[in-house]
Amino acid sequence: MEQGNYSVGLDIGTTKIVAIIGRENEYGKIEILGTGKSKSLGVHRGVVNNITQTISSIQQAVEQAELNSGLKIGSVVVGIAGQHIRSLQHSDYITRPNSEEVINDDDLDKLVNQVYKLVMLPGEEIIHVLPQEYKVDGQSEIKHPKGMYGGRLEANFHVVVGQVSSIKNIGRCIKSAGLDLGSITLEPLASADAVLSQEEKEAGVALIDIGGGTTDLAIFKDGIIRHTSVIPFGGNVITEDIKEGCSIIEKQAELLKIKFGSAWPGENKDNEIVSIPGLRGREPKEITLKNLSKIIHARVVEIVEQVYVEIKNYGHEEQKKKLIAGIVLTGGGSQLKHLKQLVEYITGMDTRIGYPNEHLAGDSDEEIASPLYATAVGLLMKALETKKRTFVTEQGEIHVEENVLVEDDHHMGGHTNVSTLKERKSIFDKWSEKLKDFLDNAE
Repeated sequence: MEQGNYSVGLDIGTTKIVAIIGRENEYGKIEILGTGKSKSLGVHRGVVNNITQTISSIQQAVEQAELNSGLKIGSVVVGIAGQHIRSLQHSDYITRPNSEEVINDDDLDKLVNQVYKLVMLPGEEIIHVLPQEYKVDGQSEIKHPKGMYGGRLEANFHVVVGQVSSIKNIGRCIKSAGLDLGSITLEPLASADAVLSQEEKEAGVALIDIGGGTTDLAIFKDGIIRHTSVIPFGGNVITEDIKEGCSIIEKQAELLKIKFGSAWPGENKDNEIVSIPGLRGREPKEITLKNLSKIIHARVVEIVEQVYVEIKNYGHEEQKKKLIAGIVLTGGGSQLKHLKQLVEYITGMDTRIGYPNEHLAGDSDEEIASPLYATAVGLLMKALETKKRTFVTEQGEIHVEENVLVEDDHHMGGHTNVSTLKERKSIFDKWSEKLKDFLDNAE
């Protein structure tokens, strides 16, 4: 199969690294061609802190995905998270030279480009500029201004900012693993693409992605992203607490959490006990499930309350900003027993677990449809979407230019230069290129 047909999403998590190769089938659903997964070493709370280990983990996942699918991986779309991510609201405008012409893509690009030039704090860089609503000549609440007349084009933006060094470190790892960096996407946005339906985004919904090292939040209302945030702890701190509280090793703590863990202490009887083999000839340890769930409960409550503070910061209490669809939980941490009930109890909002199966083809592997893979599937969707967009604009441009060629030959017998066929690049591609150049020069 030629490279043109498939794309790759690479989720560099704190606990695991996942590479997924997929393509779009004729029904617009995603067909998974191969997956690879490796234990993530060198990532702490969503941020790379050991380049060498991260590179080898990425290579492992990628090799497995290549073997699995028989395809070669070239360019990948990667997710970014970590406590250095923050988001802000910003509004900007441009004055158009000719209000007699309709607003087109170039005007929208110009406006977004202008936001990318915002001066950030030292060491910070803009990752995403997401337009919310537009205003044309003072007329507000316009979702798609393309094709309208107007002199002044204004928009509110949701701007996501991250630390330059963290972004470069990810780029460095990808490059050293022998891959091309297609683009970088904020992880909560990728997870949201994979597990939320359009109706939920319209009604208002908070997506909570509980990973190993971070808990990511994305809030949508009226179909538009309103708030994003990354909370610097996830499932790993729960394991850490079990390890400390029960004096056992990490591997055992993780198994206990997955097999017997519950976020609701009331569920377990006092006499339910698990016996854990001791280390090297020591006596086995006995742990009551009630104690186990008390430890888990205390930590989960802390995580959920932090997220709820963010939901309140967005303004959930206001009538206009109400999140009617409530909360969707995803990520590996969302598989904890009774977590849904606990979240409903703390926030008073409807909650469901989000599975990334909405956009997958029917015959996809059961495992991929697990909340564990939400971010990876979302990144793959982003990769396919970017590929499609570039393809469509290329086709569009070529089509227009061909007409010009015909007319020119007709009227003047002259010849237009075919090199004017240009591919419209999204701002993000330009940004990625700048990053690539930087990495090349840094060597």
